[in-house]
Amino acid sequence: MQNQYRLGIDAGGTFTDFILADRKGEVRIFKALSTPNRPTEAIRNGLKIIEEETGLSPDTIVSNADLCINGTTVGLNALITHTGAKTGLIATKGHEDSIEIRLGHKEDGYRYDPEYPPATMLVPRYLRRGVSERVLSNGTVHTPLDEDDVREACCHFLREGVESVAISFVWSVLHPDHELRAAQIVREMMPDARLTIGSQLYPQVREYTRTSTAIVNAYLAPILQRYVRAVDGYFQRLGARQPVRYFQSNGGLALGKVVADQSVYAINSGPASAPQAAMWLGEPWGMRDIITVDMGGTSFDITLTRDGRANVSKNIDFLRYRIGIPMIQVETLGAGGGSIGWIDGMGLLQMGPQSAGSEPGPACYGKGGEKPTTTDANLVLGYLNPEGLVGGRLPLDVEKARRAIRTHLADPLGISVEKAAHGMFTIVNNTMVNAIRRVSVERGYDPRDFVLNCAGGATGAHITALAREMGIRKVLVSKLASGLCAFGQILSDVKYNYMAPAPVRLEGAEAASRLDRLFTGLEARGREDLALDGFADGKISIRRSLDMRYVGQVHECTVDVDPFEITESALDRLKAAFHARHEELYTYSEPQSAVEVVNVESAITGAVDRPGRTTLARGKGAHSALRGTREMIFNAEGIPHETPVYDGALLGAGDRISGPAVIQEVTTTIVIEPGWLAELHESGVYVLTLGVQAGMAQRAELAAEEA
Repeated sequence: MQNQYRLGIDAGGTFTDFILADRKGEVRIFKALSTPNRPTEAIRNGLKIIEEETGLSPDTIVSNADLCINGTTVGLNALITHTGAKTGLIATKGHEDSIEIRLGHKEDGYRYDPEYPPATMLVPRYLRRGVSERVLSNGTVHTPLDEDDVREACCHFLREGVESVAISFVWSVLHPDHELRAAQIVREMMPDARLTIGSQLYPQVREYTRTSTAIVNAYLAPILQRYVRAVDGYFQRLGARQPVRYFQSNGGLALGKVVADQSVYAINSGPASAPQAAMWLGEPWGMRDIITVDMGGTSFDITLTRDGRANVSKNIDFLRYRIGIPMIQVETLGAGGGSIGWIDGMGLLQMGPQSAGSEPGPACYGKGGEKPTTTDANLVLGYLNPEGLVGGRLPLDVEKARRAIRTHLADPLGISVEKAAHGMFTIVNNTMVNAIRRVSVERGYDPRDFVLNCAGGATGAHITALAREMGIRKVLVSKLASGLCAFGQILSDVKYNYMAPAPVRLEGAEAASRLDRLFTGLEARGREDLALDGFADGKISIRRSLDMRYVGQVHECTVDVDPFEITESALDRLKAAFHARHEELYTYSEPQSAVEVVNVESAITGAVDRPGRTTLARGKGAHSALRGTREMIFNAEGIPHETPVYDGALLGAGDRISGPAVIQEVTTTIVIEPGWLAELHESGVYVLTLGVQAGMAQRAELAAEEA
């Protein structure tokens, strides 16, 4: 860190998290309520809170920061609520409906469900215009571009008030001239419109995926452009010496101009930084297999790192829209602290996915919310500090929480408020466990081989229950857990992805030479872009991937490889990597079968200096942090038990706490169920252990105290 500070900002659905690090290694977390309809207002409010608590004015922090990083849900929220820009599509005539045909089937899990409704089209039929042109699969022109068709489409879009245009033609990745000429015409006739060119945004084989990705990008581009302009302008007025960086779904940072042009990369930017933080936290123990769960006020996000690498996926259906660009694999569901409890038509208790969010929020917030939420249940169960959250900045009303649960759930079900609250807690946990299984068990990973990492302000109340259900015996909870994604942002590097189509069979010197030229060209572009961004060659690293398949297969799988010169003899290395990956995914391989490449990609990374590590002073024993007891409920019968409550701010390195207990940090609450032992490491991370190991540690602690 060249300057005094580094600032990470992660805007969630309920809270916006702020991480402020300095050159000494001190890292502090702050929270402000999100303002979904006024995104920059939350940033102003958060910087004001930082000033109140530290005495550092916003302009002092920003003008002395080497990096100010922003992770935003603006794009995600626009996609969820369908409030993006009015978008038009120019496509090859006859292919205007590819986004509705959707390759002839519904998303996985709903293919045979006749009741499942079709996805809402981001571009309605009347704003899709076909133009005469046709390129064949070998890249030759069959039908020249009819420029008058393009002009007619522009006239139609102007009449309809279209704000953004996507262009996607068949096989344009092999012959982009038609798309580029159409783009020139659009710029001439619609100079104020945002423009997305499919063969430039996503230069990969797969027409439906490319068209859908271009449409999503065009739909979000005006929204992100306005957001970036507002945030950049605000930080410039504060005296920023470095441009604001924005976190992308691919796990890296980018300039605002890049995010505005390639808005699809900003869709899932918040939770995509969690793997970086997880690896940083696990480093002192050499932990490289980590599942991170992040429960905020609105959603529950899960990411997985295996052998130190985050799962990256392409060509996925995200919120029912096919997106081709590489994204950190994040499983997201509506199971946050604001998830609302309700009774279905069969009289069964359900939780979410509808959420109270931050406006009006859970009933206990006292801001007008009347429906019972997960946060209300945790308060009634005794897990949360009744004096309030976020260091008392957000007071809680226990009686309003009890009233909401009694009115909407307990009385209709004929049970006590306590039983209803525990039922809410159990159901939301089961929902989260099923989602964890989707990113682990259903992808060939045994969750028992992983460490569970806690992120998000609400997760700490559920973390030991989740680990127990998954059979995971070790949990990490950082003191920064509630802002872990913002923390992951300040640890992250600048990263750009460069792609090219490469339909070639892995045979012969010509195929090897073609692949080598493609990779060399992509990486030269990447090095040039990062050099302009201020990165020396020694700070730049490259990771390659190829979409490969056996000849005759319909679908391909992505194979990651290190950079090396691709000669004819080196083709065997690529084949071996593909066979291994195919067997890992599908339990078999066919070494005797011919292999072909469809697409190639190079991920170019510019390394950013990391902040220093926090080192906590040695503790004086957990007893010094004991702040009394509180009635808490750990059973379905709703029977309360007096449970110790510890002040996390008074705990030091080496202090141990046996469950049942609660540790109250300023921005999160850690519930330690019976059978678990928590030990605070000098890095500021609680290591929670279950079972025999916990028992042995507990006995050792008691023996030491007795001695």
